Amino acid sequence: MKALVAFEEGYWGQKYPAVCRRRNWEHVVSFFAFPEGVRRIIYTTNAIEASNSKLRRAVRSRGHFPGDEAAMKLLYLVLSNAVEQWKRAPREWGEKTQFAVIFGERFFN
Repeated sequence: MKALVAFEEGYWGQKYPAVCRRRNWEHVVSFFAFPEGVRRIIYTTNAIEASNSKLRRAVRSRGHFPGDEAAMKLLYLVLSNAVEQWKRAPREWGEKTQFAVIFGERFFN
């Protein structure tokens, strides 16, 4: 906390005050209470970004659609094919034992 206050009062804190705002501070602090490996799993958006990329690629390759229903069918098919990949454990899940230690019986293998 001392380092944060020093940063706020220092050159960069004065130059960029928006960076120093403490919105949702209680959530940020609780996030950093987790070990680094667990934080990496929690904050990653790779799965979401990969899904969005697949959807964009499918729509872009088709160009245009006769109607909304045709576009929805394509998106459904792309996502249903992606479900198989979602069943595989992410590479970062080597740290899943940390979840078992932290969350106990709430964590399922």
